[in-house]
Amino acid sequence: MLILIIILVCILIFHNLFYYLPGFLGAITLYVLYRNSYFKLTEQRRWNKVLTSLMFILLSIVFIVLPIWALVDYLVPQITSFLNNTDKIVSQFNLLKEYMADKPFLKDIDMSDEALLAMLQRMTKYVPSILNSVAEVMINIIVTLFVLYFMQVYARQMESYISSGVPFSPKSKQELWKEFDSMVRSNAIGIPILGFFQGLVAVLGYWIFGVDNFILMGMLTGIASIVPVLGTMTIYVPLGIITLASGETGNGIGILLFGFLLIGSIDNILRFTILKTLGNVPPLITVFGVLLGLKLFGMLGLIFGPLILSSVGVLIKVYSNEYGKGPSILLDQHDSGDHPPFSK
Repeated sequence: MLILIIILVCILIFHNLFYYLPGFLGAITLYVLYRNSYFKLTEQRRWNKVLTSLMFILLSIVFIVLPIWALVDYLVPQITSFLNNTDKIVSQFNLLKEYMADKPFLKDIDMSDEALLAMLQRMTKYVPSILNSVAEVMINIIVTLFVLYFMQVYARQMESYISSGVPFSPKSKQELWKEFDSMVRSNAIGIPILGFFQGLVAVLGYWIFGVDNFILMGMLTGIASIVPVLGTMTIYVPLGIITLASGETGNGIGILLFGFLLIGSIDNILRFTILKTLGNVPPLITVFGVLLGLKLFGMLGLIFGPLILSSVGVLIKVYSNEYGKGPSILLDQHDSGDHPPFSK
């Protein structure tokens, strides 16, 4: 009965505070990223906990909130201006339709006026939700920083309380923390790194091959790196085909080759160098985890979607360790000097 009451109360809380859930998830993400540094400053160097937490909040505003705000402030007017220029959209669509009419494979794509109208309707119907999401993001940013402050100031008490409430052995708790820490770091740091470098390379390529609004197209290419499977191809492939349809054959071929050989290769290079040190996340978990996370939590689902998906395998390992009859298949915990929160 007690467990049932706890579950019902938790469901009631999550149902009524779901709007602020991204803010709580953001606070958890920042807490994991800052955790080791925060404890080194407050416990080894004896810095004041309140002032140290405020310092990390200020760093978050300067290096995370302000860049996101600047990006949104630049993109929204540019995209709105593009969507309002219907004459240019229709003319480029007609050029594209004529170009694809006799090309293998491309001619099978529906390029009718009805298809264009349906596409524009789908795009415009998301405008109100985008505006609402901007307001929601700002509110959740405030929630994130507010919750982060209390998580850091009362960090040890919080971790001790969570550890005492998790009904697993210390080894299983360490395995859960190891997976959680790895997934949060690999996604929270890895995804922005991929998007930034792919967008930067794309801006350079689009400038070389004479693309209009090459900065906007480069930014959209970087953002498109989060799209599962297709990724940046969703931008540079249509852009290359439109350039070919406009009669600029050299630039069109250059955009496509630049995209396949350089923009696409940046993803592989970073995954096998920088990102591999953050966490070796299986590609399938990343792809389907992103799809799951975007559906559940919006943009923060990029981090927590793969985490939820990978937690299934971790929980199976924990179950095997706690209740299975066979030998444990848990990985050993390699401590870098900082004890994980569930080690005691």
